[in-house]
Amino acid sequence: MPRNMDLTALRAFLTVAETGGVTRAAGLLNLTQSAVSMQLKRLEEALNLSLLDRSGRGIALTPSGEQLLGYARRMLELNDEALGRLTANEYEGEIVLGVPHDIVYPVLPPILRQFATDFPRVQVKLISSFTSRMKAQFSRGEIDVLLTTEYDTPSDARCLCSIPLVWVGAPDGQAWKQRPLRLAHEGSCIFRSVTQRILDREDIPWEMALETDSARSSEATVSADLAVHSMLDGTWPQQLEPIDHGGTLPDLGVSNVNLYWSESRMPAVIAALAEMLTGGYGVMD
Repeated sequence: MPRNMDLTALRAFLTVAETGGVTRAAGLLNLTQSAVSMQLKRLEEALNLSLLDRSGRGIALTPSGEQLLGYARRMLELNDEALGRLTANEYEGEIVLGVPHDIVYPVLPPILRQFATDFPRVQVKLISSFTSRMKAQFSRGEIDVLLTTEYDTPSDARCLCSIPLVWVGAPDGQAWKQRPLRLAHEGSCIFRSVTQRILDREDIPWEMALETDSARSSEATVSADLAVHSMLDGTWPQQLEPIDHGGTLPDLGVSNVNLYWSESRMPAVIAALAEMLTGGYGVMD
């Protein structure tokens, strides 16, 4: 049957080892010397090992004590971290996270799940919208952590990865062969104007098939083979597919996934979320 180690006794042992004596350890632990000595004795009896060499003027660690020291540090650090995150006021509240809808899947759900496990008293409010809108919200302090899709990376952002932009259409669709080329981009889509400029540069006539700010409406138009769309590689929905145009359509370049964050509130928590996002989206390259 597994046995449990006494964390209180481990803390007494660690403090004695780090301070070099029971007297100083007792002062730091706000205990009497006899109480510290009793905890040390209890720990040695539980392990059936001698942890401290008391033969000299001071206290030294035995080989078993030296081996236990590293474990004690790690166990107490994990204990203190867990208690801090579960009970400390700085780990309680709400974080507003902004993410463009086209990069929510598949990376974000497992990150949010892990974050909820690590910070159970912190709520994440997710906003999914267009990069241009969310950058304005971030500048007004309405979003704490923001992911964007942009062609460059401003100095106040961190580039997590770069993803090619590709042409997508209906399965076995023919809309990409039509001229003028009909486009289905939402009015606030950051890729709309870039796609138009690239087509103008290549002297390919185009026209907008609809005016909307609904991603679903754009996707429905494309899936009906009434227009084409440009999306980040690998982010198209099931009803669409990349167009095998054989070079007929121009290259659209790559877009960066950028990360912005503000540490004005709960800096440790926001920094932790930023690192999770960095690790998660960094694999999309």
